[in-house]
Amino acid sequence: MLTIKKYAAIDIGSNAIRLLISNIIETPGNPTLFKKNALVRVPIRLGEDVFLKGEISSKNKQRMLDAILAFKLLMKAHQVECYRACATSAMRDASNGYAFAKAIKKQTGIQIDIIDGEEEAAIIAKTDLQSFIKEDRTYIYVDVGGGSTELTIYNKGKVIASKSFKIGTVRLLNDLVSENDWEVFKKWIIEQTKDFKYIDLIGSGGNINKVFKLSSKKPGKTLSYLYLSQLYSELSDMSYEERILKLSLNPDRADVIIPALRIYLLATKCSNAKQIIVPKIGLSDGIIKSLYDK
Repeated sequence: MLTIKKYAAIDIGSNAIRLLISNIIETPGNPTLFKKNALVRVPIRLGEDVFLKGEISSKNKQRMLDAILAFKLLMKAHQVECYRACATSAMRDASNGYAFAKAIKKQTGIQIDIIDGEEEAAIIAKTDLQSFIKEDRTYIYVDVGGGSTELTIYNKGKVIASKSFKIGTVRLLNDLVSENDWEVFKKWIIEQTKDFKYIDLIGSGGNINKVFKLSSKKPGKTLSYLYLSQLYSELSDMSYEERILKLSLNPDRADVIIPALRIYLLATKCSNAKQIIVPKIGLSDGIIKSLYDK
C-alpha cells in the first residue's frame, strides 16, 4: 500500500533562508522516494549584518521573523508532519544569534538549531550524494555558501577528510577573506588530494546550480574547468545590471555568483579535478533525509 508523508526543512544561510517541503513516498518492497513539493527562498542576507557588524540588525530580525512565520503557515497548509530548522555560518558567528534563535522559538514555536560546519557536512552527506559517488573514483565535494565553504574528500565511497572554511560569497563581496585564508584553503586541498591521480569535483549550492542552468546542459552531464573559467571572465566583464537584464539573474544572485565561481575554480585547480558534477542537492535535502532516517 502506498503511503505519502510530508516533511520540511528550513535552511537559514548567510545569503538566504529557504523552506523545502518534500513528499516522502513509501511502497512495500521499493526504495523510498523523496519528491520536492515546494521550495520558497527569501534573500535576507544575514551575512552582511554579521560579517561586517558582528550581529543581526533589527531590520533583518524582523524580516527573518516574518519569513519564519510565513514558513510556519505554509507547513501547516501543506500538513507537514515533521520538520527541522538549521542555521549555519551567519547565525553561528552573530553575537546575538543564539539569543535571537530563542526569541524566534518564543514568538513562533519554531526551534532553530545552530549547527557547526562538521554537522552541516554530515547532514549534506545524507542526501542522494552517494548515488553520484563511485567506489573506484575519488571526489572532492565543495559546498559554497554565503559565509563558509565545506569541503569533503571521498575515496572508495568513504569520507576520508572534511573541513569547513570561513570563505563564502557574502564574505568575499565585503572583502572579508584574507590572503592567508586563501592559502590555508589551497594548502588543505593540495595536501588532501595529492595522492590521487583522478579526482572529480562535486559542487553544491545555489550558485553552481545556476551556473549549470546557464550552461544549457542536460541533467546528468558535467561541467569543465574551461567552461567555469570562461563564464567567470564573461560575468566579471558584465556590470551588475547587465547580469540581471541579459542573463535574467535574480538581484541577490547577480553579485554572489562571481565570488562563488572563484571558489569553485580554485578548488578545481588545486585538486586537479577532471570534471565538475552538479547533482543539485543541498542542506535542505539532507535535513529531510536525516529526519526520515530517525
